[in-house]
Amino acid sequence: MRQIAVISGKGGSGKTTVVASIASVAENIVLVDCDVDAPNLGILIEHEVREKHEFYGMQKANILQDRCISCGLCEEACRFDAIRNNGIYSIDRTACEGCRFCTEVCSSEAIEMVDNLSGYWFLSHSAYGPFIHARLKAGEENSGKLVSLIRNEAREVAEKADTDNILIDAPAGIGCPVIATLSGVDEAIVVFEPTLSGLHDGIRAIEIAEHFGAKLYCMINRSDLNEKISKEIKGLCRQKGIKILEEIPYDIRFVKALNEKRIATEMYKDIRHIFKQIWGRINESD
Repeated sequence: MRQIAVISGKGGSGKTTVVASIASVAENIVLVDCDVDAPNLGILIEHEVREKHEFYGMQKANILQDRCISCGLCEEACRFDAIRNNGIYSIDRTACEGCRFCTEVCSSEAIEMVDNLSGYWFLSHSAYGPFIHARLKAGEENSGKLVSLIRNEAREVAEKADTDNILIDAPAGIGCPVIATLSGVDEAIVVFEPTLSGLHDGIRAIEIAEHFGAKLYCMINRSDLNEKISKEIKGLCRQKGIKILEEIPYDIRFVKALNEKRIATEMYKDIRHIFKQIWGRINESD
């Protein structure tokens, strides 16, 4: 079984479009959207939810009113202003960071830590195979833990279905959810945008992927946006021995397809051919 993550470092580089386009031409895959803070692969991939599961992240504080003596020590101790006093003391769940310090200072043992419903994860069916995705509730954290959970589920689904490939849409950036996405993957495709931020953030994404020992590929999206930076990206790839799968110039047809919530490969034969070649190059390198 091979796990392939599509990363970018910078948001808006086009990695979700790349994932959806590859999925539409690949065979025998399981799809995973690891961008649990802002999942959008499901917008392009038509799917039917078969299972919905609750996800509990870090615990949050809760005040037991029958024990509280209204001394105010917890409110003074909280660095996150998560304790409110509106006649009675209560916890603002959105502000609470789960640090447990309030439980330590409470002399009447009136504060407990309780499980907190942070989001949901889903097992869906799509035209391209099983699709595992998740969504955190607004303001919730522990996205790395949720990413690890859905990746484990994807592996189980792939093993049961005897599937060869797991294709992962990674979150943007290089933070905890990206680390959880890249840990243990076999290959990573870095989607570069030829802008200054796209170049610098892409370099950081490469460094993270290298740390985890992933075999690297590169794609340059909107390659004609800045030819000078595109040349810098190609020079970087040559220096590091990273295979460039494709340089895709700006094409308004991708925008038109997105506006219709469709994948460009399903609408235009020449774009489909490009991504068939990309998938072939990935498989040739194995």
